[in-house]
Amino acid sequence: MSMDFEGKSAIVTGGGAGIGRATALLLASRGAKVVIGDLHRETAQAVVAEIEAAGGAAVAVVGDLSDPSVVEHIVAVALDTYGGVDVLINNAGIMDDMTGPHEVSDAVWEHVLRVNLTAPFLLTRAVVPHMLAKGKGAIVNTASEAGLRGSAAGTAYTVSKHGVIGLTESAAVIYREKGIRVNAVAPGGVATSLEVTMAPDAIGLSVISGYTANVGRVAQADELASVIVFLASDAASNVNGAIVPVDNGWSAI
Repeated sequence: MSMDFEGKSAIVTGGGAGIGRATALLLASRGAKVVIGDLHRETAQAVVAEIEAAGGAAVAVVGDLSDPSVVEHIVAVALDTYGGVDVLINNAGIMDDMTGPHEVSDAVWEHVLRVNLTAPFLLTRAVVPHMLAKGKGAIVNTASEAGLRGSAAGTAYTVSKHGVIGLTESAAVIYREKGIRVNAVAPGGVATSLEVTMAPDAIGLSVISGYTANVGRVAQADELASVIVFLASDAASNVNGAIVPVDNGWSAI
């Protein structure tokens, strides 16, 4: 078994920055042809340029992946450009504003759940038929330390990442005999460009700040990418339904 992706294509969401960028670059360096889905054209095209400059193949699709029409488009681009989808990396996500259940707004709840949970579901639903036709495929979702506990973020983000773990485990069981593996990473603190706009005086911030002393060292995006790419590779051929904390032991405390 190896981590060679020669002849395979991969969709990486949130591929314009942070963990997604690092993952797209690593996949491309291993031979994958990469479709980068991102909300921001400039950063997505910059990653495409990096991959092409290194001799790889990549294309960017810009849009909000919580929109079903954008999901349809990115899958169509993968099929038309590279002939299929072998790997799906559901990485795009946003933070909430650290509000608790009694103060979170409808707008924040719906936006966070749609980007963090509905978009990975829509992409999974869209690519699985093509993976079933091939009899193989790998999906890796970016969950979070917040998906393992209730003390790492506000309510909307916490619920969304618990949902990502549920989606991962459900899909892993349903497709385990069909050649499709579905796993997730659960990052702790990571140095990325993810924006956090905290609501003034939010109860979540005041409560959760008392539990964050155990976060420990903040990881670099490359450290997450290496685990994601491993899970997507044939080297992890018997790893399915795993939620892998990449958090310097935070989840063990």
